[in-house]
Amino acid sequence: MNCVKLLGQGLMAHDFDRQIAELQVRIVVLNRYTAIGIPVTEPVA
Repeated sequence: MNCVKLLGQGLMAHDFDRQIAELQVRIVVLNRYTAIGIPVTEPVA
């Protein structure tokens, strides 16, 4: 949970291109957290 709180803080980079890269990294991390939380269901035959 601490990592998610850290993602909500302001951008650290001053250069615009680096800010874009920083946001893309945050998006990847949040998508991985979401993927971990999604249950995998399998049909029972």
